[in-house]
Amino acid sequence: MNSIFNSRVSRRALLKAGTGLLLASALPPFAVRAAASGEYRIVATPARARLTGDGRPQTDVWTYDGKVPGSLVRLRQGEPARLVVENRLDQETTVHWHGIRLPIAMDGVPGLTQPPIRPGESFVYEFTPPDAGTFWYHPHANSLEQLGRGLAGALIVEEREPPAVDRDLLWVVSDWRLTDGARIAAGFGNGMEAAMSGRVGNTVTLNGRVSEAEPFRAGERVRLRLVNTSLARIMALRFEGHRPVIVAIDGQPSDPHEPEGGRILLGPAMRVDLMLDMRGEPGKRYDVIDDFYDGLSYRLTELAYDEKAPMREHPLDALLALPRNPLPEPDLASAERHALKLQGGMMSMGGTSDMGGMMGGGMMGGGMMGTGQMGMETRAAWAINGLSMTGDGHAGMEPALTFKRGRSITLTLSNATAWWHPMHFHGHSMRVLTRNGKPVPHRQWQDTVLMAPKDVVEVAFVADNPGDWMLHCHVTDHQMAGLMTVLRVA
Repeated sequence: MNSIFNSRVSRRALLKAGTGLLLASALPPFAVRAAASGEYRIVATPARARLTGDGRPQTDVWTYDGKVPGSLVRLRQGEPARLVVENRLDQETTVHWHGIRLPIAMDGVPGLTQPPIRPGESFVYEFTPPDAGTFWYHPHANSLEQLGRGLAGALIVEEREPPAVDRDLLWVVSDWRLTDGARIAAGFGNGMEAAMSGRVGNTVTLNGRVSEAEPFRAGERVRLRLVNTSLARIMALRFEGHRPVIVAIDGQPSDPHEPEGGRILLGPAMRVDLMLDMRGEPGKRYDVIDDFYDGLSYRLTELAYDEKAPMREHPLDALLALPRNPLPEPDLASAERHALKLQGGMMSMGGTSDMGGMMGGGMMGGGMMGTGQMGMETRAAWAINGLSMTGDGHAGMEPALTFKRGRSITLTLSNATAWWHPMHFHGHSMRVLTRNGKPVPHRQWQDTVLMAPKDVVEVAFVADNPGDWMLHCHVTDHQMAGLMTVLRVA
């Protein structure tokens, strides 16, 4: 199938569906201006990018450091980082360091954790990453438009003892809605889309470009870091002719395992680290297919083997497992138990009758979805436990739950809607215990848990990071239209 579906799918079809750059071990091809180890200056600025290939028009985008994706940030586990973010956009912005367990003042939520960065101003983010792994960064102000126009970058925290691989590759996979002239389509904040699958695009890029093929050599072992920076697109990736092994989810090491059914589920904001032993034949090509949406599968890229003889005849004799991070283990026997229900959206089970305060006077944030400069207004379409918090975050957001610092917590998340939701919890990682009553295997810790319709997922964590932390759906339309709340650790 043509890899430029990656070019066009009709909006009608999407609604009907319900909807590397190579990183060698020496790294990085993403040039970054680091004053010293752990020090970066990152500039949010308009730029132009050729997303859809040579000979096609360039696209006006918003970027970090003039590139899509933005500059790769590489930090070291347990070492202080200082990141100065300068805003050269014509509207306010912030940066959220997605998945990093950091102090609340560095979390990047405007009003709730910091004042927004005004045009022409800068903000200094300082934190020490406790966990190694694959993370990313993006705005949390007018996030629907800013992320949709390209503001996203990858962040890698290096292990003290990295695994033995031949290459360490990064694939930042992004979804765009483009016109025939390769312009970013208008219409951010569409109310109908916000109540359904969100703004799913018609073009998918790999490291900032539509990818025809990515080069490999037979016999090599590759660590492949997948990052989904899309507004709404969920992916289910199949590596034809290969058997990828998942070794980390959302930056946290898991027990090495092959994905169920050979498909790697990757919701917006999620990351998955794979180990790939390249066992294909020299000179041959193998498709990487995304077939999450029924009837809308497409080829993301091809694994293109060069003609050289295999690097080795047998797979590398080295452990696949990554060293674990210093996550506090929850005490399940003494844990407090809480529950949150996701509600609303079109075609949801039970309609809107169970949404309580959201449909009456209980809306948070004024009950309208404001998106900064665009002047768009969309009524809240979603709720958590009957309350909607719309927008990006603001002062005075009352917590849905309050936890005493140091307590172990189990949280049951129930999806009473007809739509998928990647639920992201700031400042923490959650151990996923059960899904629909069945234990989750392979020791999985996540900061963004993908929930199918009717899913009931039980997670656990230690509430050891004080502050008011956002919990929200990372389908950005859903967040902006109310699928967000605050959990307080005090």
